[in-house]
Amino acid sequence: MSAHCQLTGAEPGFGHRISHSHRRTARRFDPNVQRKRYWLPSEGRHVRLTLSAKAIKTIDSIGIEAAVARIRARGVNV
Repeated sequence: MSAHCQLTGAEPGFGHRISHSHRRTARRFDPNVQRKRYWLPSEGRHVRLTLSAKAIKTIDSIGIEAAVARIRARGVNV
């Protein structure tokens, strides 16, 4: 479950590596997921979230309170 974003729900995609001779082997496209710690003023504590790079930018624009509300609406414990 490490390659999942808690805010956007981004998860690995699967496909094929295609060699020069056009042989196909399985590969995995992992999202750019990072662990980030935010201060949550309403609860007076820090929260540690697993977020994709896109989700970090989203939090910068909508704020951590709205982001945590969206995460909880998805049914994820924070």
